[in-house]
Amino acid sequence: MIRIGLTGFGDHEELYGKLKSGERLREYGKHFDVVEIDSSFYAVPSVKNTTKWTADTPDGFKFVVKAYQGMTGHLRGKKNYFDDEETMYKAFHEAIAPMREAGKLAAALFQYPPWFDCTRQNVDLLRRTKAYMGDVPCALELRNRSWYSPEFKEKTIAFMKKENWIHTIVDEPQAGEGSIPIVPVATTADMTYVRLHGRNEGGWHASGNPEWRKMRYLYRYDAEELAEWRDRLLALDKETDTVYVVFNNNSAGDATPNAKALMDMLAGADPEEAAAQADERYPVSVS
Repeated sequence: MIRIGLTGFGDHEELYGKLKSGERLREYGKHFDVVEIDSSFYAVPSVKNTTKWTADTPDGFKFVVKAYQGMTGHLRGKKNYFDDEETMYKAFHEAIAPMREAGKLAAALFQYPPWFDCTRQNVDLLRRTKAYMGDVPCALELRNRSWYSPEFKEKTIAFMKKENWIHTIVDEPQAGEGSIPIVPVATTADMTYVRLHGRNEGGWHASGNPEWRKMRYLYRYDAEELAEWRDRLLALDKETDTVYVVFNNNSAGDATPNAKALMDMLAGADPEEAAAQADERYPVSVS
């Protein structure tokens, strides 16, 4: 099974128009059956919020919840809202509990920073993280190229399989050590996760620009690129029970039309026609 969605549910005006923020997830659930919660990277969500999100989505809907930045080494001197690791992980477990109880949690996503390279120390950290997470399905996104170097690629995949990490396959600009190649390999039988960031190489390392986040994900996949992903996903679907795919190229409303087009292609539509119909319905808003 291949399930398509977007990262976040609050910023897709092309879907909602003027809907109030509290009503948007219900509308989102009419279009897609999986969403990645990325606000949890900045702060562990309250149980009140996760309970509401769970109630606002239809039966069978799935969440992928991004791990809090203190859990993945992103803070680098910034304030951690928790005094110790045990308290931090306990809060995260409590936050995702309503989703788990409703059968709506697909996985927790652990996205590590570009400086998290392939070392024995970091391998040990991944084992410790997995122990903290217990039986929660965990997806692993690595962003340092060393993990997929000729020397370590096969060892990285073998480690994920042994430790039961769900492989997060990414599509992103190939822009040095802080980006990784497409490695379409499943590491667990239950689930594989795919995140499509776009291919805006010029914006990928634009951290000096005040709008760098927007520039980084400013990209619309064309019909040929989406067709390539259709074929990869169909192959992955033979290796794992469910392939969850989310589009993260949200800067200018490109994620929705790309997701809709890919869904149509997976249903048998001609790639050029599917992309053209999506482009017509959701025209490019930023050049």
